[in-house]
Amino acid sequence: MNIAMVGTGYVGLVSGTCFAEMGNIVTCVDVNEEKIQNLQEGIMPIYEPGLREMVLQNQEDGRLNFATSLASCIDEADVVFSAVGTPPDEDGSADLRYVLEVAREFGRHIKKYTLLITKSTVPVGTWFKVKNAVQEELDKRGVSVPFGVASNPEFLKEGTAIEDFMRPDRVVVGVEEERAATLMRQLYRPFTMISDRVQVCDIPSAEMIKYASNSMLATRISFMNDIANLCELVGANVDAVRRGMGADDRIGSKFLYPGCGYGGSCFPKDVKALIRSGAELGYHMSILEAVEAVNERQKTIPFAKLQAAIPDLKGKRIAVWGLAFKPGTDDMREAPSLVLIESLLAHGCEVRAYDPVATDEARRRLGEDTLTYCDEMYETCVDADALVIVTDWKQFRVPSWAVLRKTMKGRIIIDGRNLYDPDEAAQQGFVYNRIG
Repeated sequence: MNIAMVGTGYVGLVSGTCFAEMGNIVTCVDVNEEKIQNLQEGIMPIYEPGLREMVLQNQEDGRLNFATSLASCIDEADVVFSAVGTPPDEDGSADLRYVLEVAREFGRHIKKYTLLITKSTVPVGTWFKVKNAVQEELDKRGVSVPFGVASNPEFLKEGTAIEDFMRPDRVVVGVEEERAATLMRQLYRPFTMISDRVQVCDIPSAEMIKYASNSMLATRISFMNDIANLCELVGANVDAVRRGMGADDRIGSKFLYPGCGYGGSCFPKDVKALIRSGAELGYHMSILEAVEAVNERQKTIPFAKLQAAIPDLKGKRIAVWGLAFKPGTDDMREAPSLVLIESLLAHGCEVRAYDPVATDEARRRLGEDTLTYCDEMYETCVDADALVIVTDWKQFRVPSWAVLRKTMKGRIIIDGRNLYDPDEAAQQGFVYNRIG
């Protein structure tokens, strides 16, 4: 099948590359000429394990191409995916300007039946606006060209996005007509041959599934963080509580790990957008408002624990392990590390930080001279009064206690991801404080 993928961000680039890997001819489109030129030269705009190698191989094999306009490839396309960004407006609602511009561009250039598939995360009802935008452009042209619209939300996790796409647990497809459903089943058949996981439904339901899924996961995280905070107050062990809860088949064990809050491109944005969607219809999303409030509070807890351990932080050297919002990515959008570092700097701390892949992104966001960026995890700890762990990268999970004792001036560890056994840390001579 011939595919045009508009948008070369996280979703568009991963999706387009994986479609090409299965033998489709894919053109990834982006109006950012520098980004397209970089991609043609093998320079990736994002970090995702295995992506660069897959992009280069499919380029070499002639299945993956890059262009700066949809018009240049739409004549050959059977389907066009819209995978552009939907950043939140100031009121929390999703900004649909890019989604609607893709729809208008689609309407300006189609000459035969083509299916326009929205892969961006959009509020329920966006499909109707997309359909109208296409039709308005056709009316301006004075032509009658058949077309279809569909919703195909993505469920990719940063750090495992390729695996998630190649072996999906489900493929949600929202359509109006059987012709579109047939095309979508054909497109995803190579990914679901062992087990047909394509779920076809109406378009509003498909749009809602994405928001509802991410909001449920965010809810579990905030709920568990609330439980962890209460465990500290009553003297319970949150790990024991989590295991006991997770053993219940009705609950399960996933997303029950307490920490210093969620971040990234999806959960914060989608929770805000769903709250806003409810407000626009006069419905109060009370649970999600609480989820958001708990998460924002949770991001402040590592600093609060540090301040309790060292009341006068001015001039203290603090080591920070982890800058990305989660391991496996360089994404720092809504990252807990940003809240922590802002508080540390505001209290006059000297901050030294390390992250395996997010250092360049941190420099872009925080500046070159606001803190010291280290190339190695133990270098961060040289003469540090305390260490704060923010991201649970695997290399942080089994530290050398001897090296930490030798390099650190203080013995305080604030663990925002509960990586270590408290008894072991205490036996190694550290004052260890974690979540719950």
